[in-house]
Amino acid sequence: MHPAPLRALLACLLLVNLAPAQTPPALSPANGLASMKIFLLIGQSNMAGRGKVESGDQTPHPRVWVLNKELAWVPAVDPLHFDRPERIGTGLGKTFGAVIADANPDAVIGLVPAAFGGSALDEWAPGRTHYVNAVARAKEALKRGQLAGILWHQGESDRAPDQAATYADRFKKFITQLRADLGAPDVPVIVGEIGRFCPNEGPVNAALRSLPALVPHCALVSSDGLPGRPEEPEVLHFESPGFRELGRRYAQAWREMNIQR
Repeated sequence: MHPAPLRALLACLLLVNLAPAQTPPALSPANGLASMKIFLLIGQSNMAGRGKVESGDQTPHPRVWVLNKELAWVPAVDPLHFDRPERIGTGLGKTFGAVIADANPDAVIGLVPAAFGGSALDEWAPGRTHYVNAVARAKEALKRGQLAGILWHQGESDRAPDQAATYADRFKKFITQLRADLGAPDVPVIVGEIGRFCPNEGPVNAALRSLPALVPHCALVSSDGLPGRPEEPEVLHFESPGFRELGRRYAQAWREMNIQR
């Protein structure tokens, strides 16, 4: 064969060998295939997750991702949070994300964990460390999608009567500023009751139940019937099945709000 045609043939073979495999790329926020529905997960330990991690908690949903501590998007498996490495466990976020993904087959869900165990509401005031961290992480996440909801579970550290009495007003100021800083004044906010097994839970749960009437586009999730961890000296945390049920209840509340909007 003449050298020129031979060289042309070899070049063609080289291009074929170097061509990428004809398989669709993995669905990943990193490759720009999807604009995610972003959910910010904030509050204290029951949002961070303190349940025993079981095998199903570490099975990822193909369309649910989490922004990890290093600000990388990875498949969402429990534990999602990293606030207290010696205590973290199963929480409500992974189940929430899976339910929302299943109800929206074309959506990719992005979870942004920013809760911190033991934190009181005043520690979430604008300018405080937890607030600044949550805003920074949310803004990083928003490079890949739109904010679809803020999930809040907190109150165990505000059970004292004087704290519970001012909880609703303080929360309204906090969430109004958070929405403004994230450029989402009407984004749905879902709040959950603390466990009814918690000692002296009545006043702060009453304050939490008042929030939907005080804060626009806000819904409440009940903790009715969800047991606490009996081995704790002061029972404050849900058991793993309770966390998963909370995730389903948060998802239902978010879906109902979006049907009405």
